[in-house]
Amino acid sequence: MAESDCGVTGTIGRTRTGGAYALPAYAHRPRQRLGTGVVVVLLTGLAAVGLAGFLSFSALFDRSEATTHPVADDPPGGAAETERPPEEGAGAEILTANPVYDGGELPAASCDAPELDHRDDVSMEEFLHETTDCLDDAWGEYFETADLPFEEPNRIYWYTSGQSPCGNYPARGVAAFYCKANEGLYLGLDDIVQNSGDSEYPEAYAFLLSHEYGHHVQGEAGILGYLHSIRGDEHRSDRDALTRRSELQANCLSGNFLGSVADSYPIGSEERANILEDAERRGDYDPGGRTHGSPENGSMWTAHGMDRRNPAACNTWIAREDLVE
Repeated sequence: MAESDCGVTGTIGRTRTGGAYALPAYAHRPRQRLGTGVVVVLLTGLAAVGLAGFLSFSALFDRSEATTHPVADDPPGGAAETERPPEEGAGAEILTANPVYDGGELPAASCDAPELDHRDDVSMEEFLHETTDCLDDAWGEYFETADLPFEEPNRIYWYTSGQSPCGNYPARGVAAFYCKANEGLYLGLDDIVQNSGDSEYPEAYAFLLSHEYGHHVQGEAGILGYLHSIRGDEHRSDRDALTRRSELQANCLSGNFLGSVADSYPIGSEERANILEDAERRGDYDPGGRTHGSPENGSMWTAHGMDRRNPAACNTWIAREDLVE
């Protein structure tokens, strides 16, 4: 996908071959690594961004089809399943009994933390691409072992404003997002630093990136497609609750990856504390408008994912309501 195909300027992208808005074929393709694109930095100012750490536009724009298979695992703390899943009927098993839960633990990955000067765009670019390379390897191997189709996401790491199939960026309060329409990971190189309180800790940015990658995992598993189909009903009273379960699952899937690279990255007790503090900070502090989950639950699901390293442990769709508030 060329930058001009989707009207993106001032960005760095690494993409698969094919059209800008091509939908996933859900078939194995040879994996590719493309070199860093040429960057044209426009002399336009970035819109101000707030404190929201990440946002998934994917379910609003997803056009994919979902398929199902069984199995699940207990939520954190040994919490029992709800009396019934949050959605019943044909296709609901894509949330609660998805085949992505069948693959066991993510294999231990050997990925060293890239050097990072968080105030230097080139350094941040390389950090994001190297970490995404590791995410591609870890999740690609997992899906292959589980005998599930998987395609690596497209990467759009921006310096200046642009346009995606899911809307213009940056948007107020959004430093990073995943767009299912073109399987795109979107992160603003300067925005995520500002959004993260000018954090100097590489693990904070690794968490943010792997959260958005978690939405890609959901997309490849068919979860986002089904979520879109049920959340599109404007008369539903549980739309925010569905969104929270999706976002907290992405936190847990992020934890799966971070746990799988803990030995090599490395992620020791200090790095873990920084990650969980960041996950908490990115939660919803207003109980009246929660779409990402409470700070406590955001941190809890991240820690649970790191400890278990198993997507089956990230089945937020069967968790008690108090665990997904």
